[in-house]
Amino acid sequence: MPRSEINPVAVCVYGLLLALLLAAPVRLLATELSPQQLVRDTSSRMLAALHEEQGSIDSDAAHLYRLVEEIVLPYFDFRRMSQWVLGKNWRTASAQQREQFVEQFRMLLVRTYSTALIEYADEEIVYLPAAGEKEGASVVVRTEINQPGVGVIPITYSMYSSGNGWKVYDIAISGVSLVTNYRSTYGSIIRKDGIDRLIDQLAERNRLHADG
Repeated sequence: MPRSEINPVAVCVYGLLLALLLAAPVRLLATELSPQQLVRDTSSRMLAALHEEQGSIDSDAAHLYRLVEEIVLPYFDFRRMSQWVLGKNWRTASAQQREQFVEQFRMLLVRTYSTALIEYADEEIVYLPAAGEKEGASVVVRTEINQPGVGVIPITYSMYSSGNGWKVYDIAISGVSLVTNYRSTYGSIIRKDGIDRLIDQLAERNRLHADG
C-alpha cells in the first residue's frame, strides 16, 4: 500500500498497539491505570516486544498474532463491538451465530492490526488529554499520528469501565468510526445473503490470511 494512502483500520492498529506499553518499569494492573495511561502502556509494551522479538516475527507471522493477542486484545471488548457492529441483527441472531461472529470478527481484527503494526511502527504518536473521564462512564482517549507525507491523523479510542479495567469498544480515525464503518458494510451483506453468509465470508477471509 502506498505510504500516501491511509488505511483506517491499519492506522488504528498502530495507534492502539503503540499506545498501550512503555510507561513504567513496574507494570501496573489494568484496573489501576487511567484510560490514557492504559493506551500508553499497552502500546509501549507492544513496541518493545516488536523490537525484542523481530527475528521470531520475521520467521513466523503467527508469532506477531500471538503477541497482539497477549498484549493488546485483553483491553478490547469484542462482544460489545460485535453487538454494535451487527446492530438489530444481533438481536435476531441465534446464540451460536453470535459466538461465531464474535470469534471471526476478532480474528479479522487481530490479523489486520498485526499487519498494520508492522507498517506504521515507526510513526510518531501524540497523546492528548482524555475527554469525559468519570468513574463508571465512557471515556474518549485522543491521539494523533504524525505520518510523513500525509500529515496529522487524529485517532480516538472510545472506552468504558467494565468493572475489570477500561475496555475499548470503538476506534475512530479522522472522525470515522470503525464500528459504524463495519456496521454499514456487514449490514448490506446480511440484508442480501443473511448472517450465516457473512460469517462464512469472514471465516474464509481469515483462512486465506492465515494461509498467506
